[in-house]
Amino acid sequence: MNNLTKDQKDEYATSLAAIALYDGEADISSEQITTLLEATGNKEVAAFYPIIFANFLTSEKIAKMIVSPVSGGGGGGGGGGGGGGGAEAEEEVKEEEEEVEEAPAASDMFGGGDGDGGDY
Repeated sequence: MNNLTKDQKDEYATSLAAIALYDGEADISSEQITTLLEATGNKEVAAFYPIIFANFLTSEKIAKMIVSPVSGGGGGGGGGGGGGGGAEAEEEVKEEEEEVEEAPAASDMFGGGDGDGGDY
């Protein structure tokens, strides 16, 4: 938190206040956000943040973000499957690794290996 700018801290505090109001099933309004910020000691948050966040973060939008968060970055590997079947999955991975073989080095692009250059 010490590395954040004042604006970043204000945004962080305001967004957490909006989420707390949502969680408590309270009205998400600029007045409610401001009241919660002041109650938590965040009295120096710029006055426009509660207004902006109240206009943007409706209960429906917060619920949608919680269910399907939007994030940047690349896609990682798929998540783990269900519970059980761990030993079988490990065996399959081992079998796949064993099946991989190195192909022999090609002698030239067209399959000839004599090196006399007759095809050129």
